Amino acid sequence: MAFQIAQNLTNPINTALPMASKTYLEAEADASSKVSIENHVGFIRVPVGIAGPLKIQWTSEGIHDEFFAPLATVEPTLVASCSRGCKAFTESGGLHFKVLREGMSRAPVFFFNTTAEAIAFADFAPALKDQFARDAELTSRFARLQALTPYVIGSNVHLHFSYFTGDATGQNMVTIATQVGCDRFLASDLAKELGVKDFIIEGDMASDKKASWRNAMEPRGCQVLAWGEITNEVCERVLKCSTERLYNIVTLMKEGQTRNGGFGCNVNTANVVAAMFIACGQDAGSIAESAWAHLTTTYDAESKTLKQSLFFPSLPVGTVGGGTMYPSQRASLELLKCSGPGSKRRLAGLVASFCMALDISTVAAIASGGFTDAHKRLARDKLDRSKL
Repeated sequence: MAFQIAQNLTNPINTALPMASKTYLEAEADASSKVSIENHVGFIRVPVGIAGPLKIQWTSEGIHDEFFAPLATVEPTLVASCSRGCKAFTESGGLHFKVLREGMSRAPVFFFNTTAEAIAFADFAPALKDQFARDAELTSRFARLQALTPYVIGSNVHLHFSYFTGDATGQNMVTIATQVGCDRFLASDLAKELGVKDFIIEGDMASDKKASWRNAMEPRGCQVLAWGEITNEVCERVLKCSTERLYNIVTLMKEGQTRNGGFGCNVNTANVVAAMFIACGQDAGSIAESAWAHLTTTYDAESKTLKQSLFFPSLPVGTVGGGTMYPSQRASLELLKCSGPGSKRRLAGLVASFCMALDISTVAAIASGGFTDAHKRLARDKLDRSKL
């Protein structure tokens, strides 16, 4: 009952499915020639489903369009549930998003004989920004050093670099840029005057592929906010419960997360992040930086309208470089209309938006009592799809 949307995913998706299938088959045939890993022996094939359509209004970029999301997943119910959430938001006017900030970090460590020398270096570090930026930016047309922040720990200084990286996610870009900048600095007379003995490229303050409070407070990747609303009529018809009940269940679940010491506040955003990262050639390890997300919900008792927003402080995504060069992953980015220049922010916003669609549908399934039944019907080998 909760996932009746699975039987009629609207006419647009009926058109999108065969088109996407043909695109992926054509891309797969050309994949072997583009592999860039060591000891390559083959491929692990992950099923890809298409969720949507989801109406998106990105006002700052003049975009008002419907989007489909490729979800690479082995989990039944995920595509159907995300599509149902898309339908609810689309029929209520669609979602909006905005990328608030972005940055990609690397944090080398400089060694000193004494803590006093480390403190003196940290005090002097802001004056080094222009020099580090000049040397680092020689390595890339797109890397731009945004901030340089020192942290004294014992007799060492962890120097946190934050870069703008164009349309690339930028992990490799900032590593190379920082290495060159630090190598040149270490060889300088100034480094000797300041008492620098040596450095290593990373001291684990960049939160690379780790969940951390730093990634909740400042971006490693794109910091993005998605928001929208659902009317009571749409909620009852599509999600099978009232907006008031949905609000009450979301509030109750937040209380449970608080008591449990939850990291962030969301329902199951990791499902869509993982599925879209794999489908779109993102670094799957960077799902860790995206673990913290904040879902907020308000309810207007007079209009019975439910308003929601979802905040991701760190979504490390890119539309060039890395795994985006593979044909199937490139096809996924093209499906999302994220294959041209300046498309990284669009990809971040779309990931956040489809995450919010899944969250609202999952809460609705719990609120309506259909959560368990949906998994029984869609996640069993003996599924009779004629009954959907």
